[in-house]
Amino acid sequence: MKYTNVSICMILVLAILFACTSTPFEHPQSISSSNKPTHHTSSGYQNYPFVETAAPKGLLFYIRRVWSSVFVPDIPDGHTLSEWESTELLNSIKSDSITWLGHASFLIRVANKTILTDPFLSKYASPVSWAGPTRFVESPIPINKLPLIDIVIVSHNHYDHLDDETVSNLKNKDNIHIVVPLGLKPFFIERGYTKVTELDWGQSVSVEGIEMTAEPAVHDSARSIADHNETLWASWVINSAQKRIFFIGDTGYSDTIFKSLGDKYGSFDYAILPIGAYEPRELMWMSHTTPEEAVSIGIDVRAKTLIASHWGTISSLSDEPIFSPPIRFKKSGDGNGLLDKNLWTMKVGETRPLFSNNLSNHAKQPLN
Repeated sequence: MKYTNVSICMILVLAILFACTSTPFEHPQSISSSNKPTHHTSSGYQNYPFVETAAPKGLLFYIRRVWSSVFVPDIPDGHTLSEWESTELLNSIKSDSITWLGHASFLIRVANKTILTDPFLSKYASPVSWAGPTRFVESPIPINKLPLIDIVIVSHNHYDHLDDETVSNLKNKDNIHIVVPLGLKPFFIERGYTKVTELDWGQSVSVEGIEMTAEPAVHDSARSIADHNETLWASWVINSAQKRIFFIGDTGYSDTIFKSLGDKYGSFDYAILPIGAYEPRELMWMSHTTPEEAVSIGIDVRAKTLIASHWGTISSLSDEPIFSPPIRFKKSGDGNGLLDKNLWTMKVGETRPLFSNNLSNHAKQPLN
C-alpha cells in the first residue's frame, strides 16, 4: 500500500500531538509540611502509597496509536445496541439501574436520581476536534437525548474521561450537581455550571440522599504538556440508603489501597472496574489495570458484582486486541470463584437493573 507524503506527515504530526498530551514521568515528592496530606505536592498531587505516575511512552507508541485510530475495527455482533434499543430499554426499567454508554461513561439511577460518570460521548478523546483517540462506537444515546442528569461524577481530567463537548452540551446545567476531585471546579464553572463540589481523598458530600466519597486511585492527570498532576484523580464511593457502588475511572493496581477500602466500607453491591488499555505492561502498569488486576480489586473491596468498564469503545489507547479484555476478565473471575451472574460485561447502550445485596450491612459500616 502506498501513502502520500501528506499522509505520512499527518501521521507524524498526530503522533507528536499524542506525545505532547501524555503525562511526563514524575518522581514522588516528599512533603515537609505536616499540614499537607502525603499525596499533595508543592505543585499538585502524586500517588500514595508511592507509585510512579505515568512515564513518557515514546514516539513509536504514539505512532501505533495514530495508526490504529485510522481503522475501524470489526465490531462483534451484539457488542452495541442501537439508539432506539438503548432508549427503550432504559425507559422500560423503572427501578434502580445502570446503563453503559461506552468507555467509563455510565448512567446510574439510584434513589430516584440519575448520575453520569466520566462524561465522554463525542468522537475524539483529544484537545482538538478533528483527531486523537477515536471512538469507534457512537454513544448509544446522543448527548441531547440523555435523560435529565442530577449528578455528574468525574474521576480525573484525561480527555477520555472528561470531554468538553459532552460537558458543554448537557441540558439542565443549573440543576446538575458536579462532584469532582480537587482542581476541576474551574472547568465546570467556565462551562456554565454553578453547583460544583471539589473533594480530596477521604472527603464526602451528600446530594439529595446520595453520599459520594472520593477515595484514592493510582493514576495521574493532564490536559496539556504544562499541567501534569496539577489536578487530583480519585475513585468514588456512591452510597444510597439501599446500595453502595464503587466506581473507578482509571487506576493501576495497589493491594494496599483497595484492601484498605474493603476494610473501611465492609462491602459493595457493585464495583465498576476498568479492564482495558493495559498493554504494553512496562508502560501501562502505573496507571491501568489488566483484567486480572481489575478482578483482584473487586475482591479486595469485597464487591458482590463486578462491572467491566474502560474497554470496547476507543480504538487507539493501547496495544492489546480491542475485544480481548472481557475474555480475560471472565476467565479471571471464574478462576477466583465468582459466578458468571456477578461478572458483567455489558453491551454498549445496555441497561440492567440494580439490586441490593447487603442492605443491613450498609447501615452498620462507617463512611469515614
